[in-house]
Amino acid sequence: MTASETVVLINAAPYPARVGEPLIEVLNRAGVALPQVCYHPQLGPVQTCDTCIVQVGGVMARACGTPVTPGLQVSTETLGAREARATAFDKILGHHLLYCTVCDNNNGNCVVHNTTALLRVEHQVTPYHPKPYHKDESNPFYRYDPDQCILCGRCVEACQNLQVNETLSINWEDPHPRVLWDGGRPINESSCVSCGHCVTVCPCNALMEKSMLGEAGLMTDLPLPVFQQAVDFVKAAEPSIGYGPILTLSDTEAAMRDQSIERTKTVCTYCGVGCSFEVWTKERHILKIEPTHGPANGVSTCIKGKFSWDHINSEERLTTPLIREGDRFRRATWDEALALIARKFTETRAQYGPDALAFIASSKCTNEEAWLMQKLARAVVGTNNMDNCSRYCQSPATMGLWRTVGYGGDSGSIHDLEQAGLVIGIGTNTAESHPVLATRVKRAHKLRGQRLIVADLREHEMAQRADVFMRPNPGTDFVWLSAVTKYILDEGLEARAFLARWVNGLEDYRASLEPYTLAYAEQVTGIPQATLRQVAQEIAQADGTCIMWAMGVTQQCGGSETSTAISNLLLVTGNYMRPGAGSYPLRGHNNVQGASDMGAMPGFVGGYQKVDDPEVSARFGAKWGVPLPTTPGLDNHEMVHAIHEGTLRVMYLKGEEMAIVDSNVNYVDEAFEKLDFFVVQDMFFSRTAQFADVVLPASPSLEKDGTFTNTERRIQRLYRALEPLGDSRPDWQILQDVARALGADWNYTHPSEIMDEIASLVPLYAGVTYERLEGFRSLQWPVLPDGSDTPLLFTDGFPFPDGKARLYPAQFLAPVEPPSAQYDLHLNNGRMLEHFHEGNMTFQSPGVASKVPGTFVEVSPELAAERGLESGRFVRLVSRHGAVRVPVVVTSRVQARQLYMPMNTQDAQQAVNRLTGSHTDPSTHTPAYKDTAVRMEVLPEMGAHPLPRSNHRYGEPTPQQGVEVERKWQRPDYHFPGTLPGHAGAALYPAPDTAGGDD
Repeated sequence: MTASETVVLINAAPYPARVGEPLIEVLNRAGVALPQVCYHPQLGPVQTCDTCIVQVGGVMARACGTPVTPGLQVSTETLGAREARATAFDKILGHHLLYCTVCDNNNGNCVVHNTTALLRVEHQVTPYHPKPYHKDESNPFYRYDPDQCILCGRCVEACQNLQVNETLSINWEDPHPRVLWDGGRPINESSCVSCGHCVTVCPCNALMEKSMLGEAGLMTDLPLPVFQQAVDFVKAAEPSIGYGPILTLSDTEAAMRDQSIERTKTVCTYCGVGCSFEVWTKERHILKIEPTHGPANGVSTCIKGKFSWDHINSEERLTTPLIREGDRFRRATWDEALALIARKFTETRAQYGPDALAFIASSKCTNEEAWLMQKLARAVVGTNNMDNCSRYCQSPATMGLWRTVGYGGDSGSIHDLEQAGLVIGIGTNTAESHPVLATRVKRAHKLRGQRLIVADLREHEMAQRADVFMRPNPGTDFVWLSAVTKYILDEGLEARAFLARWVNGLEDYRASLEPYTLAYAEQVTGIPQATLRQVAQEIAQADGTCIMWAMGVTQQCGGSETSTAISNLLLVTGNYMRPGAGSYPLRGHNNVQGASDMGAMPGFVGGYQKVDDPEVSARFGAKWGVPLPTTPGLDNHEMVHAIHEGTLRVMYLKGEEMAIVDSNVNYVDEAFEKLDFFVVQDMFFSRTAQFADVVLPASPSLEKDGTFTNTERRIQRLYRALEPLGDSRPDWQILQDVARALGADWNYTHPSEIMDEIASLVPLYAGVTYERLEGFRSLQWPVLPDGSDTPLLFTDGFPFPDGKARLYPAQFLAPVEPPSAQYDLHLNNGRMLEHFHEGNMTFQSPGVASKVPGTFVEVSPELAAERGLESGRFVRLVSRHGAVRVPVVVTSRVQARQLYMPMNTQDAQQAVNRLTGSHTDPSTHTPAYKDTAVRMEVLPEMGAHPLPRSNHRYGEPTPQQGVEVERKWQRPDYHFPGTLPGHAGAALYPAPDTAGGDD
């Protein structure tokens, strides 16, 4: 037995336990049937309901709030404990009107309903008292009913200390307490970000998804007068027949619901965090998303993952193939479309060779589909012209890690970010781009005192929360990172033993840092030397440093160099090879990691094995039965140039909105118009599809099986919840159909067979099987053949021949398009919380669109004063590459002569990439989206504020330490259950049949 292990006596029987864990966890593992209305394992002890009271060492105590100590003796079934629990739950029923049979939430997961049954309640003593408040139905996604609220505080605890948005509270001092948003604002006028945490953890029907209302039950879609009569009938029957028969009826009705409601595990289709949850469906109606115990997210979601699924059943979904005829498209059969594709591909290859064709895979699709796309290109057509959208964002981060530590992925898990002593965010708006991951950092920062340093151009939420916030000049992160590293080495603060044992190249690297003094860094970056010293000291002193970065770093001409500098700094300070430390390049899309893992890249087959490696080529060729091309192909940036040059004539693009998200899209549009033949495969008739010759209707994630790999290298299964809409098909089936039309003998019957093939050829996935990923199980690569995975990389060394990492002398590449006299403003761009990327899916959600209807440009107050601007004024932004007309939002999030535009828009003519150029990171060809200079022309048109008042950015959060239950305990009408004489609780709530212990 370790020091943290002990034994707890429960009703005189011994049970293993861990010192410090909540006693209630031990009781639950022991199978003790104990009510626990407010307790949730992912929230910890809330201590508001008092229904878990037990006798501990002869004293009444809440099991949730009692930490385990050695030798603890617990009795659960004493008369006093039973009466205390009964009294506590009776008071809860005084806040809640039981009408389970006609309640949409009665699906076996209502804690109030289940506790009523567990305690065998027949009658309640405390009468039900409605609260003097109306339902709040202002939010587009959920509603709050005060009359059903039991004031357990779970929602407040989740908002304050799990999501850490700090919107919800309870006014405990009020005669009629209720849950408040921003201290009493309507939900839709508060700082609520619609993350759904509160709805997920609500133990009853006080907080419910609007998509559930009137849909979940057999008798819940009743007109209001009839509904009220049904409720009145239940309450009238209770005094004479008791709750037993009423609950039996509701249980019967709930069992009948289960015949029509499907609950299917899936993985979120938005960002790279990889949240998993169950989707509840009734035919094609999506009732709700229910997160429970996803390995990356637990019960957490964001507005998109919880509520933005309207694209699945959108009337704009493509449901049949389309073929261009002149300037129009006509509906076509699958046979017709596939025959045309096969003929055009074959003719082009015969006339111009296989390298006249190119393929672009989707980071939104599954691993199996990315695998088949690159297999189609290489084994069927015979070209390595193959890429995916990691070229637009994450390739420089991968390059920096390949150079230094050998693997191009997060070195640990999201859990390591929580455990770190210090987290540094560089060029990442984490709370909006990776919101659930950000909650873990915010939680550790708030509750555990984790230090947070942020370097960014904008003062977004993470910057506001940071202990140190630095605003470097655009494109200069490399300089301050190098200066901090040099300072650490100069001052002898480096991890000397780690460097000596595990790292090569220290002296050459030290020499490369010679120019990067603190004075030089201050001159170039604008960051004071004192701040840089503080950052260096914090890294040196921290118990583990994690650095997370994203597009603010990678979408620069020096993206690979800055990513290398980040890894160098971590090596110098010994922040690899241990928990709570390491590199975290945050992947933007749900499967951008997996698409690259699968070899959807021009120079690599699956698992980052080089196409020009003879052994690799021979092994793949033997498996696939064909010789493979061995010359690296074109990446997506080079493809566009090749189209203009006339050497690339045919393109097959799957699930990417390249005509909006590529840089310099005016140039890209011109390229698409020059293609001889263009196939686009998508759910919607996108901007890119408008240039196509054939459009193939694909299925979204809920209509297919497969796997995604998230930012922490976590491989997870998703299951088909719905049949494909109309005549659309899952991408893997479409790719197989195309391959067959071209003469290939592909006969996959299920994506699991594709994964078996992947495992046989990709060492990183060697032990991955669908059986090992069953349900919510997951694996983090590398996965050994026996199924052992690797949550933390490098524990036994680095994947180089000598097992050592390499310090890489990178170089500073300054921005190529700084502001000038003609183009005097710097334009930054990125994501918003509400939308994903360009918004093709999220704009299908009316609720999301109501929060952010379109794009805009953020302007600093000082620039607004200088130019006479106010929010809603239209301006014309002009760069060297194009122009857009957009409205202004004046905000202190940006400063001075820097602008910011979100990338999401419904109008392609307003896309920010009308302004960005074609210059790239030279190592990876990732576009330098963040390196753009513009001028501003003020237009006479004035419109409404681009952000409606329902947007959370107007809100005023009310931070506090969780639910602050102590304030409840201080109320004059609060008494610890069992301390007042005369309550009949024990008689009304009999002991369970299996009761044990002393009476």
